[in-house]
Amino acid sequence: MRDLLGLNQLLLAVLIFVPFERLFAARPQKILRRGLLTDMAFLFINGWLVLAGVIAITTVAILVNRSVLPAAVTQTIGNLPYLVQVPIVILLADLGIYWTHRILHIVPAMWQIHSVHHAVEELDWLAAIHQHPLDVIFMKAGALFPLYALGFSTEAIGTYLLVYFWQTWLVHANVRLSYGPLRYILVSPEFHHWHHSSEAEARDKNFAGFISFYDVLFGSAYLPTAQKPKTFGVDHPMPSNYLALLAYPFIAWASKRKRNDPSVVQPQLSNGSEPAQARHSAPLR
Repeated sequence: MRDLLGLNQLLLAVLIFVPFERLFAARPQKILRRGLLTDMAFLFINGWLVLAGVIAITTVAILVNRSVLPAAVTQTIGNLPYLVQVPIVILLADLGIYWTHRILHIVPAMWQIHSVHHAVEELDWLAAIHQHPLDVIFMKAGALFPLYALGFSTEAIGTYLLVYFWQTWLVHANVRLSYGPLRYILVSPEFHHWHHSSEAEARDKNFAGFISFYDVLFGSAYLPTAQKPKTFGVDHPMPSNYLALLAYPFIAWASKRKRNDPSVVQPQLSNGSEPAQARHSAPLR
């Protein structure tokens, strides 16, 4: 119960990341920044919504494992040693993260969902949980569905989830941390901060969650030397409270349908903002 409510993870993350950001801050920023209460709502409420989606994803994946894929394949994978499974799981899951993340940027209807995450203008560790639950569920589907369908062990998948959990907090943290020659192999805070930049050159770049080499491989890496992003967020106003952000994609979709219907007078969003515009990603390869 406490884990679902996020109390344990919040306490431990506070103890780790608050002093970490004070000691190695990439930008001057207050602890009690704008949007903090909204992020608390994301932390405490999203878990329940995402859990329902994850249960559905894993249920379907297990059905595929048992009734669609050849038993020889799933048994061979399941019998691999734990230390062999873990790196394969990380590679495969992050490939799924890369492509689901990229789809969230290049498909206009999906960007309406993902723009909730990019609405954060003061980036720190808590920005990791500032995500619409549909966004989280879609990305977890990309990562977890193939793992359960192929029959990787629960221990190996659990290890990946633990590593990725802390990786997500870290890459959003307001810290100066570059991985030197490994920066094009592993995703660092420096690498992911450019993904959140509102600067034109950085848009639709750095999609990977853990392995930055995927961005290098698929032509979406952006990590200029001796520079750091100056601004974050999107190019238009966004709601600032939790319930409005949950409703935002649905209002944006409805608004677009009405704009495409010449017989309907177009309303503004509740806060006067325009729906998020799709970003222009590098071509799919």
